[in-house]
Amino acid sequence: MTLNTRILFLLALGASSGFSASRKVAPDLLNVPPDQTVNVIIRYKTQPGERHQQHLMQKGARLRGRLDLVRSEAYALPASTIATLADDPDVEYVSPDRPVTATLDYAEPAVNANIALRYGYDGSGVTVAVIDSGIMDTHPDLQDGSGKSRVVYAETFNFSEGNDYFDRYGHGTHVAGILGGDASMSLGASYTHTFMGIAPKVRFVNLKVLDRSGTGTDSMVIAAIQRAIALKSTYNIKVINLSLGRPVMESYLQDPLCQAVEQAWKAGIVVVVAAGNEGRNNIKGTNGYGTIASPANDPYVISVGAMKDEKTVNRGDDLMASYSSKGPTLFDQIAKPDIVAPGNKIISAMPAGLALTNLYPTNITPLSYYMANGPNQPSTYYFEMSGTSMASPMVAGAAALLLQKQPNLTADQVKARLMKTATKNFPATSVATDPQTGAVYFIQYDLFTVGAGYLDVLAALNNTDTISSTKRALSPAVVYNRTTRDVNLVPGSSVVWGDTNMTLSVVWGDHVLVAMDDGVSVVWGDSVVWGDATLAGFSVVWGDSVVFGDGNPSSETVSVAIYGEK
Repeated sequence: MTLNTRILFLLALGASSGFSASRKVAPDLLNVPPDQTVNVIIRYKTQPGERHQQHLMQKGARLRGRLDLVRSEAYALPASTIATLADDPDVEYVSPDRPVTATLDYAEPAVNANIALRYGYDGSGVTVAVIDSGIMDTHPDLQDGSGKSRVVYAETFNFSEGNDYFDRYGHGTHVAGILGGDASMSLGASYTHTFMGIAPKVRFVNLKVLDRSGTGTDSMVIAAIQRAIALKSTYNIKVINLSLGRPVMESYLQDPLCQAVEQAWKAGIVVVVAAGNEGRNNIKGTNGYGTIASPANDPYVISVGAMKDEKTVNRGDDLMASYSSKGPTLFDQIAKPDIVAPGNKIISAMPAGLALTNLYPTNITPLSYYMANGPNQPSTYYFEMSGTSMASPMVAGAAALLLQKQPNLTADQVKARLMKTATKNFPATSVATDPQTGAVYFIQYDLFTVGAGYLDVLAALNNTDTISSTKRALSPAVVYNRTTRDVNLVPGSSVVWGDTNMTLSVVWGDHVLVAMDDGVSVVWGDSVVWGDATLAGFSVVWGDSVVFGDGNPSSETVSVAIYGEK
C-alpha cells in the first residue's frame, strides 16, 4: 500500500459527517492497512438487528458472535469498512477484538484465612465463575469429600481446541486452587505444608476463554461474562474472577471489556480482576506507574495487586512485589489497585502434563517440600506461580466468605468492607533485586501501589459497618492540579466513601498519595505534590490521550519465568 493510500484512508476516518474518528474508532485501529482483514467489536447505540448484519455482510464482513450484553457484535471485516462504520449514526464505538492473556502455603495465614476457616467460613453455598483457561477438575483438591467435582457447569468460548472446556494450559486450575482448593493432596500428619484455598468448599462455574498458550480475545471474555450473568440464579454465582487482561487503549467508558464487567457488577456479581504485572515497566519513564491493565482499570471492579508473603506466617515482613502494576489508570486517572494480596511464588493445584508444567518444570513443587521425608522428585499435584493472577483469587475467595456469612450483601458492600478492613501498616519504601538480571527496583507504598491496603479476611468478616445498599463503591478518580502541583482524590457522587465510617482517610489510611521532594519519594497526607510536569513519563500518567507501552499484551507465562522474584 502506498503512502498516499494510507493518508487517504486516515482522512476518510476523520472526515465522517459530524463524527470524529477519535471518538468512534479505537486508536489502535487507525493505522490498520485498508486491505487487511481485522477482527473488531462494534458497539451500537441500540441492540443491533438483522439490518445491521446485512449492511456489513454486503461489504464483505463475517459475523463472529453476538455480544448482547454490551449492545455489540464481533465481526471479521475489511479494514476499509471502518471508515463507513465511523460515519454510521447507529454505531457508538468500534474497537479491535484485542488479545487477552493470563495475567497456598504461607499465604493463607498471611491474610488470616486460616482463622476464618476455624470459625466455619469456607465458601459453602457460594459459586464463583472462573473465567480463565479452564479448570482440570480431576484434581482431587477441586472435588468434594466423595470425589465429586465442585465444578457445577463448564463451557468453552475459545474454540481453537474444539469444545474442550478442560484446562490444557494450567493457569485456570492454579487460580481455582488458590480460590477454593481443599488441600486434600497435602492435608494430614504426613505433610509439612498444606496448600489450602481461601474458600475450600466453594463451587465453580468454569468458563474457558484462554487456550493452551494462555491467550484469548476480548469477545471471548465478554461472551463468558454474558454467560455468567445468565447463569447467576441457576448456580448462585456471587463472584467472577478474572486473572487476565491486556493493555489499556482507551477510556473505560469506551472499552468493551470494561463495559462487560460493569454489566456483571450491576447484575449483583462481585467482579475481581488482576491489576497486571507491569510494575517494572519503565518504557515511558513512569517507574511502573500508569500500568494498570484492562479491565482492572474499571472503577466498579475490585482490582488486585500482588504482595510477597516472604514464606513466613508473619504478615509483618511481607512486601510488595515489584512487578505488580500501579495506578493511576490511563486516560481516566482512576485510583487503582483497590487492594493487594499474596501473589508471589504461590503454590497451588496443577496436575502434571499441562502446558505450564511442561514449559517450566522447575516450578513444579518437589515432594520433599511438603511431605515428611518425601523424595526429591516433582509432585504431580502442585505448581508454583507468581503474578497478580495469583493475588486476584485470594480476594475472590475472601468475597465468597463474606457472601457465605451475609448472602444479601451487595457487590459494592463487599468491595467497601474488603477495602476498609485491609491492613494499612506498610513500610515507606522497599527495594527488590531481580536475581537473574541484577536489576534493582525501588518500591514506595503509596495509593497507586497498595491501594486501600493488604487483604485481611478475618477483619472483613468481623466488620459490622452499616453501608447503604443504594450506594456504589466506585474507585475514586484522581485529579492533578498543574498550577499547585497537588493531587486530590475525587470520590464522586452517590458513593460510600462519604459515609461517616467510610471516609477516604479511613479507607486509604496514611498511604494516600506521593510527594516528590528533590527526587526523594515520601508518603504525605491527602493533598500533595505528585511529581513534576518536566519529569519523564509525566504526560503518560497524567495525560488523557497517551497509551502506555507498545500495545503488545504481556504474557502471564513470561511473568512465571521473569517476574517471580525467585
